[in-house]
Amino acid sequence: MIERADFGFADIEKGVPMPRDAIFRIFSMSKPITAAGLMILFDEGKFKLDDKLSAFIPEFESTPVYMPDGDSYRLVPQERALTIRHLLTHTSGIAYNGRGIPFLESLFNNSGVRSQEQTLQEQVSKLAAIPLAFQPGTAWQYGYSLDAAGYLIEVMTGQPLDRFLKERLFDPLGMTDTGFFVPEEKLDRLTALYRMVDGKLVNAGGDGFTAPPSLFAGGSGLVSTMNDYVRFSEMLLNGGILNGKRILTEKAVKLIVTDQLPENAKGPRPDFMHGLGGVVDRGTGEYGWSGACSTYFRIDPQNHLLILTMTQFSPNSHETYGVEFRNCIRGGFER
Repeated sequence: MIERADFGFADIEKGVPMPRDAIFRIFSMSKPITAAGLMILFDEGKFKLDDKLSAFIPEFESTPVYMPDGDSYRLVPQERALTIRHLLTHTSGIAYNGRGIPFLESLFNNSGVRSQEQTLQEQVSKLAAIPLAFQPGTAWQYGYSLDAAGYLIEVMTGQPLDRFLKERLFDPLGMTDTGFFVPEEKLDRLTALYRMVDGKLVNAGGDGFTAPPSLFAGGSGLVSTMNDYVRFSEMLLNGGILNGKRILTEKAVKLIVTDQLPENAKGPRPDFMHGLGGVVDRGTGEYGWSGACSTYFRIDPQNHLLILTMTQFSPNSHETYGVEFRNCIRGGFER
C-alpha cells in the first residue's frame, strides 16, 4: 500500500499548487539509477564488480595517485588497480574537487571537467588525467565516480547513456517523465527552484534541464517525478521486478542495497556503509540517497518500506524534512 500527500506550491510567485505529476531536478538521486543501469549489464555477464576499470576505459590505467609528502607531494602509481566496484562505492579516488589540496584544486578548476558543454566521453577523459585523491579502495570520497560509471555503460553498449536508460530501465518501468531534460510540452510541470536569502525564500532561477544536453551526467543529470521514482524504488524493493517485468536479478539488487565497501576503505564515520550508488544504514538496513535540491529516498528491503520526499530547495536541506519524516514513519512503524 502506498500513502502519498502533496503540499505547497510548484511556483510560489505564480501561486501554482504542487501537482501530483510535478517534475523535480533530482541531481544526485540519479546515482542509484545509473548504478542500477550498469547492473543490468552485470546480469548480462558484461563485467564483474572487481574488474579493472582500465579494461574498458584504458585512460585510467596510467592515472596516478596524489600522495602528500611533507610540505610537498608525490604522484605515485596505483597500488591496486581502480575497479568498477570502486566507482560504484565512491572509493575510486575520483572526487568532485581537490579536497582542499591546492594542486588538485588547480587541476579541477582548469581542466574543464565541470563544463556542461562537452560529451560524457570528453569529461571522463579529463577525469582520467587528474590524479586520484587516494589509493583506490582505501577511503570514501564523494565525486564523479557515477558519471564515469555512466560512461562505462556507453562503452559496454555502444549506446548513449540517455538512450540506454530509456530503453532498458525507464520504458520497462513506466518512468515516462524521467530523463536528462524536460521536453517543451512538459515545462509547465517543472517545479521552481528556491533558496533562502535573508530569511526569505527566493526563486533561484533556471539551471538547465530545459533542452537536450551535451553531457549525460549519470551522477547528477536526471529529472523525475514522485510517481516515477516510486516505480524505480519498488522495483528494488521487489528484488528486481515491477508489475511482472524483471529488470534486475535478485543477486544484482542485493549487491546494490547491501554494503559493498572494500574491506580497507574508511568511510566518513565508523558506522558508515555504502551499497552501489547509495548509502546503507547499518542499524535498519535501509538503502538510499538524496539530491542537491532536497530530494530524498530510503528503502527498507527487510520490512518492504519505501520513504520518498521531494521538494526544490538549494542547497540540500533534506535533513530538515526528509529525515524528520523518515524518523516519524519509522517511529510509528517500529512501535
